[in-house]
Amino acid sequence: MPMDWVWGLIGGLLIGTGGAVYLLGNGRIMGASGIIGGLVDRTGWDTKWERIVFLLGVAALPVLLMPFYRDVDTKVTDNLWVLLAAGLLVGIGTRIANGCTSGHGVCGISRLSVRGMAATVFYILAGGVGVILFRHVLGVI
Repeated sequence: MPMDWVWGLIGGLLIGTGGAVYLLGNGRIMGASGIIGGLVDRTGWDTKWERIVFLLGVAALPVLLMPFYRDVDTKVTDNLWVLLAAGLLVGIGTRIANGCTSGHGVCGISRLSVRGMAATVFYILAGGVGVILFRHVLGVI
């Protein structure tokens, strides 16, 4: 079995476990865009330390694992404009959908949420259209 599949499986298991621990620990869905959004618009400041610790953990774990996995090729582009456009499109999309792939895709589907399943279908479709547009039509990625 190719190692890419193994790493994807391990990553998926870790995200799923994190979502379960977050839900069981405080009764809330682990949606990264909602966690960040609540800090930005101050609607989630009653749980700001919980949100900050979560985000610090998300940022710190890859840094802690770097000594063990130096040769990982992420295929991220060097084109700053593409990265900015991608970030803006993801941010706008998560606001329109009231959540992101961790909230809808991981936590929503596992709770058999129709809204989560529908949002996940549209995320996948939008990602496919994005690849066709940016790679095959515009040639920027």
